[in-house]
Amino acid sequence: MSQEDKREMEDQDKLAEEWAAALADQEEPEEGESGSQPTPDTESAKDAQDDEALADEWAAALAAEEEEKLRDEKAQKTQAAQSKEPQFKDMTAEAKKKPEGMKRDLEFILDIPLTVTAQLGSTQLLINELLQLGQGSVIELNKLAGEPLEIHVNGKLVARGEAVVINEKFGVRLTDIISPIERIKQLG
Repeated sequence: MSQEDKREMEDQDKLAEEWAAALADQEEPEEGESGSQPTPDTESAKDAQDDEALADEWAAALAAEEEEKLRDEKAQKTQAAQSKEPQFKDMTAEAKKKPEGMKRDLEFILDIPLTVTAQLGSTQLLINELLQLGQGSVIELNKLAGEPLEIHVNGKLVARGEAVVINEKFGVRLTDIISPIERIKQLG
């Protein structure tokens, strides 16, 4: 529970006590009136006084509440004015330094499996054209005869090469490795 909530509850408790005291005063006869009946004039005058007293109490309670709110706002503004912008140390030079005494141990990544794909070319077909394909059908690709194959590792182009046959199996002889700059251009 916040301080503001606590103060509000305390104010409500005080107000309830004041109301209870005012009601108790109305019910108890005053010292000089113990056995006599009040006259209509004195009764209306007393009601008017009670109403004025009650109005004064309410006004005082509202004024105190407003004053407290103003104090809280002023304190918050003072704290906000005293706060500073955070300042961070430039760690660029330290990040670029190689750790002392530690060699780069890359053995832990040597067992990660990768998918290597040699792509001769590609094309787009309609479902109707795909359904009409049969044994002996020819699909025209987007590459010309003699153009290098593309070697993809996990879907990213890393090299180009030419198809070769070794021991009755197809293979790819790498002719061009993609530079890191070209790989970055492909990402965009």
